[in-house]
Amino acid sequence: MKDLSPKADDLEVIETASTDEIQALQLKRMQWSLKHAYENVPMYKQRFDAAGVHPDDLKSLGDLARFPFTHKDDLRKNYPFGMFAVPREKIMRLHASSGTTGKPTVVGYTANDIDVFADMVARSLRAAGVRRGDMVHSAYGYGLFTGGLGAHYGIERLGATVVPVSGGMTTRQVTLIEDFKPDAITVTPSYMLNILEEFHNRGLDPRECSLNVGIFGAEPWTNAMRQQVEEAFDMHAVDIYGLSEIMGPGVANECVETKDGLHIWEDHFYPEIINPDTGDLVADGEMGELVFTTLTKEGMPMIRYRTRDLTRLLPGTARSMRRMEKITGRSDDMIILRGVNLFPTQIEEQVLATGGIAPHYYIERYRAGHMDALRIHVEALPNAADTLSKTAAARMLAKRIKDAVGVSTEVNVGDPSSVARSQGKAVRVVDNRPKG
Repeated sequence: MKDLSPKADDLEVIETASTDEIQALQLKRMQWSLKHAYENVPMYKQRFDAAGVHPDDLKSLGDLARFPFTHKDDLRKNYPFGMFAVPREKIMRLHASSGTTGKPTVVGYTANDIDVFADMVARSLRAAGVRRGDMVHSAYGYGLFTGGLGAHYGIERLGATVVPVSGGMTTRQVTLIEDFKPDAITVTPSYMLNILEEFHNRGLDPRECSLNVGIFGAEPWTNAMRQQVEEAFDMHAVDIYGLSEIMGPGVANECVETKDGLHIWEDHFYPEIINPDTGDLVADGEMGELVFTTLTKEGMPMIRYRTRDLTRLLPGTARSMRRMEKITGRSDDMIILRGVNLFPTQIEEQVLATGGIAPHYYIERYRAGHMDALRIHVEALPNAADTLSKTAAARMLAKRIKDAVGVSTEVNVGDPSSVARSQGKAVRVVDNRPKG
């Protein structure tokens, strides 16, 4: 693989600043962010007042633990624009992601927020080994999902050339990689395996292609997959992390020279790790749930936002800022399939809307080749249990899920009473993927 280690002048001053300098900047910005949220977002004023805290109480970074958490459900309850801290006309862009109720969670960005977003993605790409003048094949989905446009603006901010392919059309993806010869690719790790398969289908050697680095995000992936992709393409594979509520991709990124966890850009995002059951802080190095406070976000500040992602904080290595370990899972029941977040209740909505099947179901997670997949198990109603009716119901449910959620699933319609009844809390997800 090509050596993509940065030169000294590639880095911003803050990336190698001392811990004291970083913490002083964090405190100043955190005081502003708390005040901004309190004075401009009614939910935060009510939440702070109920907890008996005021932005002026923040005298040190440790004081943040006195302030209440923000949850994803807060965004749903304040749908669509109730979490904005500026007038709607100052919001320059909206993004959204689906929620369990069918309503999206909406996030808004001011012009300055979009600039910071672009800067952080550019910093992340630079950490991954991309340089000004490189060509980057952007295969994240464009639209309300933050990945495509987030990567796009960051690539341009870095001074690289963007190829805005978006997702899908795998045959075309490989054609453009072969013809345009990009230096890097931004893509979900599972979709990179589709691209690899297409290389093989065409009889092409992926190790001979132009790609030097892949920046993979939007879903958890293992170091075993990293090794497989790096060996298959003879390129570096690095992890990027983000979530729309905090910004989008570019909240943290691995450095190509170490690949030892994702450096959090702590000048804009303050991390904490808590016990997901008690909400208490745990020490750096201990596993727990990741919590973020935005330090510079104007349009929609987030104070102690519970991500539900499980990880731990580690000291900085390639950069001064702390690292987070690759995400090991989530503390709730969210399923992430090929970059799409979904909940069992979203599947339930479509089950209930499909004729000919009973309201009993479970979701089976399994491995189809190298990728995770979902199989939905339901049962036919007694008056629709013939083969023709079950086949039609399976097709309709699969289409509903694809249209509503955005993922392809296999549907198994069994005979009446074939889905086990629960005697208490229903088991909605059965994980049959290989362990380890």
